[in-house]
Amino acid sequence: MTPPAIVILGAGALTTARRIQALYANSQVHGLQGRVAADVSYSELGAHLRELYARGTPIVALCAAGIVIRCVAPLLANKGAEPPVLAVAEDGSAVVPLLGGLAGVNVMARVIAAALAVSPAITTSGELRFGTCVLNPPEGYALADLGQGKRFVSDLLAGESTRIEGEAPWLDDAQLPRSASARLAIRVTPRAWSGRDDELVIHPRSVVVAVSGAGAEIEARVREALDAQGLAVLSLAALLASSEHMADQALAQAAASLNVPLRFTQTHPEDGERPSNLLHAALRIPYETLHDDATSGVALAVAPLAIDPDTIGRARGRLTVIGLGPGSADLMAPAARAALNEATDILGYDTYVKMAGPLRADQRVHGTDNREEMQRARHAFELASMGRSVVMVSSGDPGVFAMAAAVLEALDAERNAQWHAVDLSIVPGVSAAMATAAQAGAPLGHDFCMLSLSDNLKPWTIIEKRLRHAAEADLVMAFYNPISRARPWQLDKALDIVREYRAATTKVVLGRDIGRPGGTLRTIALGELRSSDVDMRTMVIVGSSTTRGFAKNAEGGEWIYTPRWYE
Repeated sequence: MTPPAIVILGAGALTTARRIQALYANSQVHGLQGRVAADVSYSELGAHLRELYARGTPIVALCAAGIVIRCVAPLLANKGAEPPVLAVAEDGSAVVPLLGGLAGVNVMARVIAAALAVSPAITTSGELRFGTCVLNPPEGYALADLGQGKRFVSDLLAGESTRIEGEAPWLDDAQLPRSASARLAIRVTPRAWSGRDDELVIHPRSVVVAVSGAGAEIEARVREALDAQGLAVLSLAALLASSEHMADQALAQAAASLNVPLRFTQTHPEDGERPSNLLHAALRIPYETLHDDATSGVALAVAPLAIDPDTIGRARGRLTVIGLGPGSADLMAPAARAALNEATDILGYDTYVKMAGPLRADQRVHGTDNREEMQRARHAFELASMGRSVVMVSSGDPGVFAMAAAVLEALDAERNAQWHAVDLSIVPGVSAAMATAAQAGAPLGHDFCMLSLSDNLKPWTIIEKRLRHAAEADLVMAFYNPISRARPWQLDKALDIVREYRAATTKVVLGRDIGRPGGTLRTIALGELRSSDVDMRTMVIVGSSTTRGFAKNAEGGEWIYTPRWYE
């Protein structure tokens, strides 16, 4: 189960939230920014709940039920796909399941209510009568047809009895009306449902399909093999292929269309890539081979019980390079937060890794010194090539003077096929220049450039040449790494070059720790700027000849912008 988001509005709910959090490993408390210190902060309740709901995250909201319903109402379209949503009183005196009856919301309600020593407000008829939701089988099992399931439960509520065919241990303690001669039957089988209205069919995910080769029509071949054996697609636990085809997009698309995990294994060279050999190499449990066709390149294995896909071969490793933005949680891209939530391993400069938190206890953190970029990139590929889900953390945008270039450089220099098979993606972030510019107004409103004044990776002569050309071209300039203890003279030298081409009245924006606690913003004239006004955590934006400013009405200071036209 995906860990729930426990959402609170104020400090009064924090104690109850922490009690609920203790019930679910890796869960986090989400608190309204400025009101309560929590694991995750958000700025607007409605938008946050809708984002969680859209991602399929279970929601435990410690507020009035009506508030939650109104917030997520625009997204209520598919009852079969909704996550569990519960409302809990701030003091823990009431637990109300709202949505997600088919996703286990009543089970959650019972667990939370028991921990809080109250009775859950369950209103589902079948749940109240039978003590369980028959239409919500446990993980590893899938209901064949929801519509038929509803009719089946209606018949039980109307007085019919049932018998159970197959292994359904989760129903052992259910108060179902049972009879060995019952007309109705609950059947647990990988076989496809025949369409009969006197049975409720539940499919154990007990079938593994192995395919040899790669390329197109994989999904069609798999479906044909399943149909030939009378097996349901919903009974699939995983799609298995050779590690040699790990980067093949057709395999990934087939697995996505079949809605199953994609797993890989390696056979001995002398065994070849016959699909039955792949099954033999990957499965460590008893199974029956129902289909083995070397011509179509498909083999089917059926196990007695549902199979955990994590025990089959291994997944394709993933490396995601993310930017945290300037430091404020609400300026981090949702895709970056999602990558962090899904990661098994997180790498980065110690300071940035701490900014990425809170992290789960089961996530492995590999913090390093800020100067170890290439070693860090290689380590990330080593981890990902073992099938792990790795996140490389940068501040700002990972492609702006950050880790994306180092990761690609490491991959470019390496001929290791396992590294090149890693699923690599780069998630953009809000750079320091963009964050500072947004607070100031729009100083980057026309042509601009970004320059690092650090000569750690390039000679100072190159920096001087680029400064001179940029200044002569009348570009707005954003200076990264403007000054440090090791190079206190470089900013003054850079400003001397700029002043040869810019008037002393040119607007300069200084943003220090923008997006972080204690951040400051200041505007100064180029002629007044001194290196003592700047440190390593300051973003310096030097305006062009057209950059201008005007006073803000109420809060003081001024808006700085560069017009989009040019004289």
